[in-house]
Amino acid sequence: MDAVKNKNITIIGVPLHYGADRKGVDLGPDAIRGANLHERLQALGYSLEDLGDLNVRRSLQPPAPGEKLKYLGEIARVNQDLCETVSAEMGKGRFPLVLGGDHSIAIGTIKGVLQRVKRLGVIWFDAHSDVNTHLTTGSGNIHGMSLAAALGYGHPDLISIGGAGLKLQPENVVIIGARSIDPGEREFLKAKGIKVFTMHDIDRYGMKQVMEDAMDIVSNGTDGVHLSLDLDGMDPWDAPGVGTPVSGGMSYRESHFAMELLFERNLLVSAEFVEVNPMLDRHNKTAVAAVELIGSAFGERIL
Repeated sequence: MDAVKNKNITIIGVPLHYGADRKGVDLGPDAIRGANLHERLQALGYSLEDLGDLNVRRSLQPPAPGEKLKYLGEIARVNQDLCETVSAEMGKGRFPLVLGGDHSIAIGTIKGVLQRVKRLGVIWFDAHSDVNTHLTTGSGNIHGMSLAAALGYGHPDLISIGGAGLKLQPENVVIIGARSIDPGEREFLKAKGIKVFTMHDIDRYGMKQVMEDAMDIVSNGTDGVHLSLDLDGMDPWDAPGVGTPVSGGMSYRESHFAMELLFERNLLVSAEFVEVNPMLDRHNKTAVAAVELIGSAFGERIL
């Protein structure tokens, strides 16, 4: 069965690195495209429109030492642009496939989807939970605050993107692959009741059980599911070109199996793949992995 209902995909690049405050991840969209993304999806029968990259201002004053919301203005502006772009493409009946850039772009993607999908489930593949706010962050990097903002917590300039009333519900969100969670994030996740499958859970129960449980959660009472995949969810051996690598992540095969199961369940209405940093990569290995995971999520199989 063709599990992704929408055969019309719009590719949107967001070359934003300010959320990570580390150069190189802004080259991610082109690296992913250069790993034969278009050819792979077209071979699967999808009709593609590539909007190119959103505009990101390149010359900004560096943040002050200890600043808790680095580059807030530009990140909020780019995410608002992304929100409007995603919403407009979904309004045309198209599936938005967003290429990052750092994970702060999830705010704009999710807010744009929420303008079209009343109740949205989210599967968040990541080594980190990204639920810090300016009150708990140790770095001031907004890519570590994106899920919190999408849930309606954090600085007003972030939670107001696309409309302050648009937000995820904690019971509709699942994090998979987490293995680096800050103390403030741990408290937040427990207080909000967000389901987190850590690497311990994947080791104990296996990816099949974790994915089946996760998909049951995010599809319960929702109108569609968004996939937000940070390449650092994978083990650095398989995805070395990321800005915040954490040892002991999901293997190449586990990651593909998860994408294959997602395709089979016919859940996705949107997706983003983020944090590919070619400056830290080896022979474009991480960008190639991203394209291969995209292929699996959209129905590519061995036979």
